[in-house]
Parts: sequence; C-alpha cells; structure tokens
Amino acid sequence: MTTLNDLHSISSTFSNTDKMPVLFLGHGSPMNAIEENQFVTGFRNLAKTLPQPNAILCISAHWFTKGTKVTSMQMPRTIHDFGGFPQALFDVQYPAKGSPELALETQKILDPVIVDLDEHWGLDHGAWSVIKHLYPNADVPVIQLSIDYTKSGHSHFELAKKLHSLRYKGVLIIGSGNIVHNLRLVDFRNFDKDNYGYDWAIEARETVNNYLLDGNFQPLIDFEKMNKAVQLAIPTPDHYLPLLYTLGLKEESEELSLFNDKLLAGSLSMTSVKIM
Repeated sequence: MTTLNDLHSISSTFSNTDKMPVLFLGHGSPMNAIEENQFVTGFRNLAKTLPQPNAILCISAHWFTKGTKVTSMQMPRTIHDFGGFPQALFDVQYPAKGSPELALETQKILDPVIVDLDEHWGLDHGAWSVIKHLYPNADVPVIQLSIDYTKSGHSHFELAKKLHSLRYKGVLIIGSGNIVHNLRLVDFRNFDKDNYGYDWAIEARETVNNYLLDGNFQPLIDFEKMNKAVQLAIPTPDHYLPLLYTLGLKEESEELSLFNDKLLAGSLSMTSVKIM
C-alpha cells in the first residue's frame, strides 16, 4: 500500500526535468560485460551524449514473466543468469541501488494494468552487462520492468506509452535485447568476423532498420506478420519485445538514430537505437 510518505518521497526524488532520451541496446553475449570490443566502445561513446539520469528503468529480454512485475528492493542483486562462461564473468558485481520510489511510481502510472512489486529478481545480465558501460560507478539507481509473455506486441507498445511521464522526471528508459537473435543458428567459427550475417539475417536487419528510420512502427509491432527472414531473426519474442518499449516512447518530433549496427556470428545483431 502506498503511504503519504511514499508519495512525498516520489515527488521529491523525481521532480520535473528536461526530457530524457530513450534507448534500445543490443546486449549480445554476456562477455561484452568484460571484453573490450567495438560494441562496448559504442556504449561508452553513447554515455558521453546522455544527460545524467535520476534513475534507470530497464526492460530486459531476460525477465520474461506471466504478468507484469517491477523490482522494488533497495539493493538489487547482480544475477549471473548464464552458464559456460569464464569465472571472471561470474565475479562481476554491479552494485547499483534500486529505487522503491520509482517502482511505486511505475506501478501507479501503469494502472489499470496490475503490476506486482518484486523483491526477489534483481538485475539480470540484459541490464547490468550494458548499463555498467554507461555508468561504470554504479551510481544511478536501477529498476527492471518485466515482459509479460502472455501479451501481444501491440499490448507492449501501448504499455510503453504509459511510461512517458517518467522521461520528464529524469528517468532513463532502456530496452535491452537483440533484434536479430537466433541462438540455434549461431556460427561460432566466425564469431569474431566483423559484421558477418547469413543472407536472411542481412535481409531482416535491412527490413527492420528501414521501418525504424522511416518511423513506420506498425509493421514492427505486428512483427509476426513480417517476411520469412524476420521470422528467422525472431524465433522467440523475448529479445525483440524490449525494442517495442523504446519505440512506444518516441515523440513525433524526435529523431531516431542507430549505432552498433552490425551483425554478429551469422544470426545475431547488435543494432541499438537512440531516441531524443
């Protein structure tokens, strides 16, 4: 239950600010958290262009739930939700604070959608492996909003619109996933080959990028109706749906730009989006 003290804390912590950008980050392999490569450089260069946020709300491909949840703990744990990687990756901690105040505000503005306050999840690698390159000192509070797997692309796009007011309260909203993401077809032998994609991945990237840059989002919302190349790129919706949260927050007058726009290992893309 939200108390008067909670509401006072929300209003004092998240006062009106200039409009924050919105991001979609292609997070790729968890190893991006500890490796030096062109994509990590892209994240760091992006950070130089961002105003300092009061907090971050991240929609990660790796929190796929029945119903909608938001993390509400004071200190979210760093979740190492992967296997088969070097111990150095499991040793990484990202000790950003949470924000119970922002969780309550998020719950309020998404009403009448039921949003459960979650004390158990934390920050999965879809969040911390990229946010650590933007804010390496872990000095910005971070919460996560889950993706309800029972809902359509249209529902997620419309839900994102309801988060719009947070952009004017210093909240940086980040979708984290990958547009082209077919793990079954990854070509590990060519993992380090620059901008390497199968023909269908090249076609899918071009199709999606053209819609993004044209501002034609309806086909992207109805992604399940797009061509066969896109279906191969999105065999499951988990890594794609965070993009729709980013697009749902775009204002008509804003510019959309791409960065880290390359294919990887045949069947993945690192394409990322900035809106401001």
